[in-house]
Amino acid sequence: MKTKASKQLGLAGALLTLATASVIAFPAAAQANPGGARMYGDPAAAAPFWRRQHDNMACAEVAVADVVGQLTGNEPSEDEVKAVAANTPNSAGTGPIFNGNGTDPWDVAVLLGHYGIPSVRGQFTIGALAPELGAGRKVLAAVNGETLWNQPGDHAHEDHFVVVTGIDTGANVVHLNDSGVDYGRDEVVPFSVFEASWATSGHFAVIAK
Repeated sequence: MKTKASKQLGLAGALLTLATASVIAFPAAAQANPGGARMYGDPAAAAPFWRRQHDNMACAEVAVADVVGQLTGNEPSEDEVKAVAANTPNSAGTGPIFNGNGTDPWDVAVLLGHYGIPSVRGQFTIGALAPELGAGRKVLAAVNGETLWNQPGDHAHEDHFVVVTGIDTGANVVHLNDSGVDYGRDEVVPFSVFEASWATSGHFAVIAK
């Protein structure tokens, strides 16, 4: 925590174009329970790459480090990713990706690209994320932290990034690596809680290939 909500998140048409280019669509009735009762993803394998963020504004950078570690076996530190972000222009052309005041969700894909990891960014559903996790891809989602953690505060806006490590359609829960809380290693939340938290970003996610 925290991210910076951006004008890019309001460009629904562009986001949906990106999403539909690479994501399997599920019927609306299946989106809460994609593909039957099973686990998509491998939360146990992802759990060792969880880290508690030290900078309250660096959740996106820590999520990127987590995914880089999962995909390459070589996890950069929070400070290393922050240094990259501080020296990389943001997508809007207004300055660096990280200036101490959070990171635009759109720029998470740019940071992954620095580490040689291709990704797609856009608006998705749980039903669309599940097969991506099942295929071994990694998912980073923009959410509202207060909703995830059942804490008071602003529940209306996205302000946090998490790594979605598993979707269990039998138990109707989502597994997360969440750098924002001490218990965030393989944090487990009900579909309804994740959905409410994720909806604040317009269901924005980055899928690392």
